[in-house]
Amino acid sequence: MVKVVFIERNGNRRELDAAPDTTLLRVAQTAGLDMEGACEGSMACSTCHVLVEPEWFDKLRAASVAEDDMLDLTYGVARTSRLACQIIVTPDMDGLTVRLPTATRNMMG
Repeated sequence: MVKVVFIERNGNRRELDAAPDTTLLRVAQTAGLDMEGACEGSMACSTCHVLVEPEWFDKLRAASVAEDDMLDLTYGVARTSRLACQIIVTPDMDGLTVRLPTATRNMMG
């Protein structure tokens, strides 16, 4: 298992165990975190927007053009913004830390 850390909207820090090859969206949903994932990971919304801590951002695989385009449609986008459905946990991500943004935009409904 890989340890990943989510900092919730209220500032609570949640350390979770994640199986390799699982998306951060699934990890968050399985743990009951407040992450909607309205499109179920098909990259048709931005409700799984997370802010990757700066020390981790450049260690992740780069976002695709499609992911960047989807992020352009959400609130609170920053340089380290990513979609949790597009971050696949790997063994070298032990300690990965992400923050949930203060708000998301559901374009599905």
